[in-house]
Amino acid sequence: MLPYAWTYIYIHDSINCSCHMGYIIPKLSSACYTMSSIKHFMSLKTLKTIYYSYFNVIISYGLPFWRNLSHSVKISRMQKRMIRIMIGCKNRVSCRNLFRSLEILPFVSQYILSLMLYVVKKKNLFILNSENCTKSSRQFNNFYQPITNLTIY
Repeated sequence: MLPYAWTYIYIHDSINCSCHMGYIIPKLSSACYTMSSIKHFMSLKTLKTIYYSYFNVIISYGLPFWRNLSHSVKISRMQKRMIRIMIGCKNRVSCRNLFRSLEILPFVSQYILSLMLYVVKKKNLFILNSENCTKSSRQFNNFYQPITNLTIY
């Protein structure tokens, strides 16, 4: 079995992920080229399978760690480009309905889903309001959010 090169997150010494972005953007561009080359010979169902097995694997690995970078806009554009290639649309066509028709989550929605799954999986790491406050309220069973005053997170 061959090792997959995109299963790593590349971080530079200065703890920034631009090195990782520089590594995966050419891979995504290659995936778009491959999809445009084979779309004429495959059905939409097969193209969708190829999308999930080749393109989506690259963008979803380690997504909670690097999504908030400025380079993530490029990845979102690449995903839209891939969707347009799969459907066969022009560059200026809105992708909102294309994502719905293919039942594929947009990049930002994938990020939100990955964060929600992380919270559900690791909910024992978070503090509930019931543990921090004795008064019963509507938010009694919600996660505790510390009060911030002019603090940057």
